[in-house]
Amino acid sequence: MIDLICVDVDGTLVGSSGDVLPAVWEAVERARADGARLVICSGRPAFGLTRALAERLDPEGWHVFQNGASIVHLPTGRSRSSCLPRPAVEALVARARQTGRVLELYSDTDYRVESTDERAERHAGLLGVPFRSRDLLSLDADVVRAQWVLSHAELPLVLGEPHEGLAVAASTSPVMPDTSFISVTAPGVSKATAVRSVAAEYGVPLERVMMVGDGANDLEVMQTVGTPVAMGNAEPEILAVARHHVPHVDRGGLIEALALAATL
Repeated sequence: MIDLICVDVDGTLVGSSGDVLPAVWEAVERARADGARLVICSGRPAFGLTRALAERLDPEGWHVFQNGASIVHLPTGRSRSSCLPRPAVEALVARARQTGRVLELYSDTDYRVESTDERAERHAGLLGVPFRSRDLLSLDADVVRAQWVLSHAELPLVLGEPHEGLAVAASTSPVMPDTSFISVTAPGVSKATAVRSVAAEYGVPLERVMMVGDGANDLEVMQTVGTPVAMGNAEPEILAVARHHVPHVDRGGLIEALALAATL
């Protein structure tokens, strides 16, 4: 039996239009009626549009944001988040200012971006928050994650640069198909560690957890849970490790995954 269903956002819950298919929400209600807990498991932050999505999946539950750096219990605000060391944050900011690249810094409830590059503005729209250029170091809460927002051509170069004592993970979004994202978190932080934490909160064994995803940042958690499910638009490494495959996000693949959970 599947007791816990973890759902990626971009390319899984949200399609190329930037919206969720109405029939997906009907499938969500059926899964909840069957007794399953649903958990957002995303690289996105715990505010703006993503918080609204989490509240529709389960307003009383735990959710995973920022590739596992932010683990938040919605009704109480309890957090199991992991922070970046301040010297590492300052080094990233210095590199962003030297190179002119777009860097974003996130807490559990807010973020900062200094660049006025059009990618930064478009990404604010994707997050569902107003675009404001503000001093990166003006964020007055613990930084749980940093993120590079880049062209695809820049991705190999930035991935090859030292991020000493930090973990990096690349991802994409169908809503910004010309852009690559590199998430920077504390060592040992991942969607997989966060899902382990949420499963423990609910008392659910990992073999009774399903993960539905499509991107490289879903790989470790797909290898951790009992039932990994790949979207039809998933990257090759995700398709290779998945136990089940469902259609493309724009063709209702998540609806099929939620229906599958009720049969296992």
